[in-house]
Amino acid sequence: MDPVPPGGKRKAVHGVSQDPALWPTGHLLSVAARCVEHDWNAHLATWGLTHASLPILVLLSQRNHSQRELATATGVTQQTMSRILARLERTGYLTRTPHSSDRRQRVIALSAKGAAVLREAADLEHAETITTRGLTGEQVAQLREILAVVIGRRPDPGDGVDRI
Repeated sequence: MDPVPPGGKRKAVHGVSQDPALWPTGHLLSVAARCVEHDWNAHLATWGLTHASLPILVLLSQRNHSQRELATATGVTQQTMSRILARLERTGYLTRTPHSSDRRQRVIALSAKGAAVLREAADLEHAETITTRGLTGEQVAQLREILAVVIGRRPDPGDGVDRI
């Protein structure tokens, strides 16, 4: 059972404390990730983007890709990538044109509209305020350092963890 907080009563549902300070670290990270993802998705929705579509725009800002390359780089199936690309194409954020030497393949490129949206949606200063509001600069620096260690300790790039 959870210890009773000083001066307070223990509240628990199914044996789990309602006080986040008493949660296991993994649970804290999981809940925090869901909170940040919710806020981030609300931010991206302004442009009709999702957490899955933004990395595609980032990759296309570096160079043109095939659907297979994008699927591999982001760790999703080609079928899932096809749906993401179709939505981005409908919004005008990318173009798909036939490959010059292999008509079965499409060359996927970032459009001018997609580049402008990427600059706005991925604005780092605004992105930081979405995920770190209420924290001091020192706390943000500590959090970033800890999270980089947690992410960096994962040895397998094929483990399904999105690193883009």
